[in-house]
Amino acid sequence: MDTTQHAAVVAARGEGFAEFWRERRVATLSTVRPDGTPHVVPVGVTLDADAGIARVITSAGSRKARLARKGAEVAVCQVDGRRWSTLQGHAVVRDEPAEVADAERRYAERYKEPRANPERVVIEITVTRIMGNV
Repeated sequence: MDTTQHAAVVAARGEGFAEFWRERRVATLSTVRPDGTPHVVPVGVTLDADAGIARVITSAGSRKARLARKGAEVAVCQVDGRRWSTLQGHAVVRDEPAEVADAERRYAERYKEPRANPERVVIEITVTRIMGNV
């Protein structure tokens, strides 16, 4: 799938879906440890519906960043009562200052200004599959 196709996967879900991913709520990020067991942690996540990319900011040394560095397939999920949505895709870790600043800006729009963190990186997830009832 190319970038246009990833964006189309997200856009096909409509405005209600995009709004669900703009509302302030905590999500979970699921990665897989080397032994095959799941690693699931609460995160703040932003969705760039136009690009079909979800972003999670974290510290470079965090377990989730280390697992995502392996080019893993990951999932982010959020729930609101009976409404839920999971975004699955390929993760890469970005540490370029412009990418980190963009992710911090997006995070601040959805949640609040993130605390200063010189070790911050971005887990960038290219959405390939969407599950849920939103």
